Amino acid sequence: MSIVIRSVGSALPAGVVMNADLPASLETNDEWIKARTGIAQRYIAGEGETTSTLAIDAARNALENAGITAGDIDGIILATTTPDLTFPSVATMVQRALGVPAGTMAMDVQAVCAGFIYAIGTADALLRAGRMKRALVIGAETMSRILNWEDRSTCVLFGDGAGALVMEADDTVDLDHRGIIDLQMNADGTLIDMLHTDGGPSTTQTVGHLHMAGKEVFRHAVEKMSGAVLTLLDRHGFSPDDVKWYVPHQANQRILAAVAARIGAPPERFISTVAHHANTSAASVPLALHHLEQTGELKRGDLMVMAGLGGGLAWGATLVRW
Repeated sequence: MSIVIRSVGSALPAGVVMNADLPASLETNDEWIKARTGIAQRYIAGEGETTSTLAIDAARNALENAGITAGDIDGIILATTTPDLTFPSVATMVQRALGVPAGTMAMDVQAVCAGFIYAIGTADALLRAGRMKRALVIGAETMSRILNWEDRSTCVLFGDGAGALVMEADDTVDLDHRGIIDLQMNADGTLIDMLHTDGGPSTTQTVGHLHMAGKEVFRHAVEKMSGAVLTLLDRHGFSPDDVKWYVPHQANQRILAAVAARIGAPPERFISTVAHHANTSAASVPLALHHLEQTGELKRGDLMVMAGLGGGLAWGATLVRW
């Protein structure tokens, strides 16, 4: 039995904020931001747009692309660090909006920018165990709502959006031809202070603002994402050149270039949407994957890697035969 990705979907807010549109009080400019991050714009959720509305739209898109209905879904696993409410989960809001049958499993997972990798890993395990036949796996964020818009070191980096996959167990497909081959999911809680918010329901009763030690996070992102990818490839006897597409977390163009160099992979195989989407946390990998699929360059049987690192620090990678 193979666990395959049947379809991909995505959704973005209506509002686009170019670098030149950022507040003058930040004392930054388009050239400075592009040179340090590669970001040219980001989508920012407006009135009436939330993590759940973006997730719902991305899930609808994935269902439509799969040619199935909400009634065909057995479970929803949604990665986010910016839920609409402390509870209930955003996944249950998606379930209600789409009409996924009552009694179906629906839950959120929280591993920040590595959240989508964790969500894929959770869905993969449940599908292999026979607990589900077909799942919606979603990454959705409104990171703009936890930013300090007076801190140029963080607020220029992030955006909002959502991406979704339909994953299913298929006993008619050989893993050599299609399916999830292996995963890495890791964390190191001693590094919590590098990337965190200064609030939460049990401490300040607020959502808080994002804080990041940029240089340290950069170093760990390069080291840990490349390490997870190389571990997977070595485990299965692949070389970096065997991978047709790398779909990494879209944090910073300089990070993507450094990861590619450390892995020893051609930079042109690293998908980058950071210029248009900025860092959308758990949504960044599925947004980049959907972009790749829409180009028409992703072909059945291509070997692909997805990877991410976020607060915790948490990180991981997924090796997939498309």
